[in-house]
Amino acid sequence: MEVVTDIVNTINGVVWGVPMLVMILGVGLYLSIGLKLMPILKLGRGFKLLWSGRQSDGKGDVSPFNALMTSLSATIGTGNIAGVATAIFLGGPGALFWMWCTALVGMATKFSEAVLAVKFRETDSSGNHIGGPMYYIKNGLSSKWAWLGTAFAFFGAFAGFGIGNTVQTNSVADAMSANFGVPNWVTGLVLMVLVGAVLMGGIKRIAEVAGKLVPLMTVFYITAGLAVLVVYADRIPDAISLIIHSAFNPVAAQGGFAGAAVWAAIRFGVARGVFSNEAGLGSAPIAHAAAKTNEPVKQGLVAMLGTFIDTIIVCSITGLAIVVSGAWTSGETGAALTSQAFAHAIPLGNYIVAIALAVFAFTTILGWSFYSEKCVQYLFGEKAIKPFRLIWTIVVPIGAVSSLEFIWLLADTLNAMMAIPNLIALALLSPMVFALTREYFIKQRQIKADSEQA
Repeated sequence: MEVVTDIVNTINGVVWGVPMLVMILGVGLYLSIGLKLMPILKLGRGFKLLWSGRQSDGKGDVSPFNALMTSLSATIGTGNIAGVATAIFLGGPGALFWMWCTALVGMATKFSEAVLAVKFRETDSSGNHIGGPMYYIKNGLSSKWAWLGTAFAFFGAFAGFGIGNTVQTNSVADAMSANFGVPNWVTGLVLMVLVGAVLMGGIKRIAEVAGKLVPLMTVFYITAGLAVLVVYADRIPDAISLIIHSAFNPVAAQGGFAGAAVWAAIRFGVARGVFSNEAGLGSAPIAHAAAKTNEPVKQGLVAMLGTFIDTIIVCSITGLAIVVSGAWTSGETGAALTSQAFAHAIPLGNYIVAIALAVFAFTTILGWSFYSEKCVQYLFGEKAIKPFRLIWTIVVPIGAVSSLEFIWLLADTLNAMMAIPNLIALALLSPMVFALTREYFIKQRQIKADSEQA
């Protein structure tokens, strides 16, 4: 096992080196500038479309609202609770600042992904709408780039077993064991049964479950997090100052914190930011491709909210709670660190974190099962769907009893391997995104002008 870990560690060091960080932030910044900061400026419009998108009569399989909830079910998970804590443990409070930067440019990335996913989606023999990076690479770029779509599908099929399956069950099992004394294998088996029951219904059942659970649990967790911040309200200004200062200056060792260089803050802030909001990873557009819509840009405006909600709201609450409570110097990491921060401030805080983690992780497993399934379908055809769902369900309890450190490392590495083909495709197809966006807003202005004249 040590040999395998060393190999993965070496690969991780390469794929998460300077070039990858430059690609993620660089492509996001390029798209943001090309869109003239539209994702940030049109945030309110996105929320209006999300609310009205609960019902839609466009072509597709699920409502725009449920498409976003499916996407959020995969993004709001372990990364928001354990991932943020791990980033702060390894990179110091400054890691949260770099997570914010990743999210702000990531909104443009997520917008572009969804626009292309709807524009170049296909319909399979069962009548389901399928799309994502492999399809916008295949249908949007010349045949010489076809291998890039295959590479994305290959990495996506395997990455899901890390980021979307074993990492989630492992974190839930640890949290349930620490807070409720539930054996890891019991947690694994319960999750396996629940996941299997939902997966047999495909995207429509996944979307239905996500549409109900995700908003409920997100509001529940945000409310608890805000309660922590209210308790430590007087420390918030100092905490924000520390986060910004630590983003550009090394942090000395203190308490159980080993200290961190600026590079560590950037590296873990960006990596955990991408792990959490998945902007640039290419996973979310697979869900948005199934939305009932005839307008790619409209779905893009809804899709970009996923990054904002996930990182700017949920991750910020987790990170600020950890810093203002002082728990970041305790030496704890992962979900245990977040639990400690909540437990310091509010009664039963650790139980709230454990329950939130369990529900978020469950929905993440569902969302990512759909992502990986579509990658497998792209590679092997529809005949591979049922065997894949069976294998996915069986792997769930394996994650519950495996090593957390190795699983995080493997998931981190596979994330980067997925992102590379997607980021290349986004850069090459960016002129089309800019053109479609420009045309959409010109048409919207014309419609508004006509209605005012009438």
